Amino acid sequence: MRNMTTSCAVAMCLFVLSLPVPAGQGVVAPAAVPAKAPPGAESRIRLDVVVSDKSGKPVTGLEQQDFTVLDNKRPVKILSFEAVRGARGDTEPIEVILLIDSVNTSYTHVGYERDEIKKFLRQDGGALALPVSIAFLSDSGLTMQGAASRDGNALVAYLDHNESALRTINRSQGFYGADDRTQLSINALQQLVENAAKSPGKKIVICVSPGWPLLSGPQLELTRKNQEQIFSMIVSLSTQLRDSGVTLYCVDPLGPTESQGREFYYESFLKPARKPSEVLMGDLALQVLASQSGGRVLDAGNDVAGKIETCVRDADAYYVLSIDSVPADGPNEYHALEVKIARPHLKAQTRAGYYTQPTL
Repeated sequence: MRNMTTSCAVAMCLFVLSLPVPAGQGVVAPAAVPAKAPPGAESRIRLDVVVSDKSGKPVTGLEQQDFTVLDNKRPVKILSFEAVRGARGDTEPIEVILLIDSVNTSYTHVGYERDEIKKFLRQDGGALALPVSIAFLSDSGLTMQGAASRDGNALVAYLDHNESALRTINRSQGFYGADDRTQLSINALQQLVENAAKSPGKKIVICVSPGWPLLSGPQLELTRKNQEQIFSMIVSLSTQLRDSGVTLYCVDPLGPTESQGREFYYESFLKPARKPSEVLMGDLALQVLASQSGGRVLDAGNDVAGKIETCVRDADAYYVLSIDSVPADGPNEYHALEVKIARPHLKAQTRAGYYTQPTL
């Protein structure tokens, strides 16, 4: 087993990821992506757009005429527009899901991030602005809380009660250990998104994690079949995140000393994969998925509670736009999205693009 080539190991990883298993056990099989959209499929795409100024403060008071949406660099019609301000779950269902990653974080750092999460939950006496739920990623897989709550003190008690869910993973080191952690992490994200799809509204999923191993580098060789499998998973995850109303955020709990520049490596994979021959394993990085979903990647630092608050603040003021997706000429066709603001020095944060299918 230890003498396998890197290419063979990746092939085994992808094979395991594709295996169907009973619900709640082991890995989660990626959802199949249809070659063609079914008759009457919903073609409208919702875009949650956070607009900020040069200092990063949210900008309110914009109107529909201030926005231009480009689909593959071509302007498209905005079908609906809504300015959401001071969202508290009253204007539309909205939930924050905190995912605590103890698979890719050391025991020491897990303890620290627990304390920081408690600090966030206890703000304002524990009266949370939005309903929050907690999920744990450990060596036994994903564990999720039931109903979300605005009672931060009750969530702290839940966190303390489930301390056993935060075991540090005990697996082999080197490539094979990284391979294990990547499989477990990606499958847990799929399971979380599938669960989020069961409820309506907007979900802000904040992963307190340094991200999982990227498994990309000069020694990694991917076969054509490997690339097709990775591409299928990228399309599946991208579509699941969009259809589930999930915006993904990544908060790195490691300090700058531990990160040593590692946190910027994911930027090498931000260019979207348009076809199988373009993909690398790094395209499935947590930070890449978060950026492309319209969320934020907050780099290494000690103020984890403050970073979580920054992510949640995106729900204070945002704009909801909808457009029609453009029918594809072939299966899994990628369309890049860009939102431009007519006023100078303003930045729009939204989903990077979508995959679409031919109509019947």
